[in-house]
Amino acid sequence: MLSFDSTLLLGLSGRIVGGESTVERSKKMWEEFKKFALKGNVIDLAVGIILGTSFTAIVNSLVKDVIMPPIGLLLGRVDFANLFATLKQGDPAGPYATVALAQEAGAVTINYGVFINAIITFVIVALVLFFVIKGANKLQKEPAPAPAAPTTKVCPFCQTDIPIKAQRCPHCTSQLPAE
Repeated sequence: MLSFDSTLLLGLSGRIVGGESTVERSKKMWEEFKKFALKGNVIDLAVGIILGTSFTAIVNSLVKDVIMPPIGLLLGRVDFANLFATLKQGDPAGPYATVALAQEAGAVTINYGVFINAIITFVIVALVLFFVIKGANKLQKEPAPAPAAPTTKVCPFCQTDIPIKAQRCPHCTSQLPAE
């Protein structure tokens, strides 16, 4: 069974009983949404996500097309994307030259070469983020240190600087007023 708060029920005139009109509430909610959406943090987050997505494509290409081929060549012409272990043969039975052929035949495989590529991609992204954050931290100004507490005051009689705890001026020997 549903129960309603009487302040939320709409009357025939389009007014909320005991409250403001739906148009006024809509305008108010729209203003609150604009304040939220246009805050610097939300916009910065959106830009960061878009740049991160683009950066992911670049890093994936770097790993797949630039880093892994020379490593594979050094290891005897190994294509890491096609390193896999067959758990169950497909139809026709293997051996399969590539992951794609194994999957096409319906074989069940563990694609550890793709996993190795993902680990290398992660390490590259982590290194780049480390250097970006390190650079950003260097660009941020350190807050100015708080000014040191004064250690001297001016004698009201001879205008000479004297220690702040002095009760008598050492220059004019005047008795200083208590502070």
